[in-house]
Amino acid sequence: MLNRLEKTDNNKIKLEIEVAAPDVDTALARAYHKVVKTINLPGFRKGKVPRRILESRFGPEVLHEEVLELLVPPAYEEALKEADIDPIDHPEFEIIQIEEGKPLLFNAVAEVLPPVELGKYIGLKAEQDEAEVDDIQIEHHFYMLREQNARLVPREKGPVKQGDLVTIDFKGFVDGELFEGGEAENYSLELGSKSFMPGFEEQLIGFDLDEEKEVRVSFPDNYRKDDIAGKDAVFKVKIKQIKEKQLPDLDDDFAKEISEFETLEEMKADLREKLLKNAVEQSKTKLEEYLIEKVSNASTVEPPKILVERQIDRIVGDLESYLHYQGMSLEQFVELSGKSKEDLREDRRKEAGERAKANLVLDAVAKKEGISIEDSEMEAKLNEIAKSYNDDPERIRGILEKQGRLPVMLEEMRIRKAIDLIVEGAEIKKVKKKAVKKKKTADTEPEKLKKDTANEAPAKKKVTIKAPVKKTKTVQGESKE
Repeated sequence: MLNRLEKTDNNKIKLEIEVAAPDVDTALARAYHKVVKTINLPGFRKGKVPRRILESRFGPEVLHEEVLELLVPPAYEEALKEADIDPIDHPEFEIIQIEEGKPLLFNAVAEVLPPVELGKYIGLKAEQDEAEVDDIQIEHHFYMLREQNARLVPREKGPVKQGDLVTIDFKGFVDGELFEGGEAENYSLELGSKSFMPGFEEQLIGFDLDEEKEVRVSFPDNYRKDDIAGKDAVFKVKIKQIKEKQLPDLDDDFAKEISEFETLEEMKADLREKLLKNAVEQSKTKLEEYLIEKVSNASTVEPPKILVERQIDRIVGDLESYLHYQGMSLEQFVELSGKSKEDLREDRRKEAGERAKANLVLDAVAKKEGISIEDSEMEAKLNEIAKSYNDDPERIRGILEKQGRLPVMLEEMRIRKAIDLIVEGAEIKKVKKKAVKKKKTADTEPEKLKKDTANEAPAKKKVTIKAPVKKTKTVQGESKE
């Protein structure tokens, strides 16, 4: 039972909670039957020590931890419902009274969502790119397909050129001394991949097979190894093998080999349809992001530190997943960037703060508009998921409940409605997307094309008791903590 609610500093609240004496006595009895099984006391069989002797020998406190585990979490959850409070972090509990025959009294201090002063979110003006697909995009996609299906053919002589895959031996020296991690044999490196330290790959261009030369580079000032940070390095490099890419011809045979289509024209038509669908989604996403940013900038709220940290965790986690897909670990990425993981997190702090604020603002919009999710909407969502997996909706529901994902899904759907409301209430003007000119190589394929966004993929006694934490709100598409 909630006795009193008090607001403290920094968006924290203090709940004074009471559990009735009979419930305390029942919990003490349950605790005794559990704890006594673990006690060895001379003169008694294990598990048979009377409760009065157990408490006399070890003190009443021997049962208190178990009692608190039984009583505090459910009492805390009930108090939250009674006060209609959504904490964003684990609470700190303070036990005031725990004694047989008396009520359990404790305080719970928790941080809650800060108040949001909403700005204008209906009737916003925005421009939206018309979804379209041009020939450059088609060419780019087929160029990438040819790159992915290229053959690597050994070349008997140099010079090495951009795009070649070379096998090298190297030794790196700083101040004339070989440094740790600066030596490798039979190292494969694609020139132009920018997977090595800046300035290294470019200097290999023009080398001949079996030629050994020196490459001079400088480590960044913020390089993670202090002993070589900011210093000049000399690498002795030997080219042991050169392989060049041979791109397949772009014809019907190529289409048959890599797709289910019989002709190149059929494959191109299918690709154009898919790219157009993708362009529609990109245009919609870009519009939503613009409007969310506009609403967020017009609103006032200071995101709590814990929500910002969770957003950083999410951003770094997404980066780690993307790197894993690319065949690289986060540790390797950090090593190549010359930064620490702490630097990486700090670099994302501003973005994380913006995301956290947007989440709070969208939640405030949903609350102000009384947005909720009906049972029928949840059923439709479960049916949609089940259909995509060719599974039974009730089985999907059971899996999500077991994983604790149903509340997450409900919140994502609720925030999705808030975003839709903002978009539907906006004054949107469709505009032609500005064309981007791209250079082409001699064989008419785009060279060094930037990645299309579609392909980017990424005394009072203090005790510690585990208690549920209400989920924090998120922007559409993100999981909750």
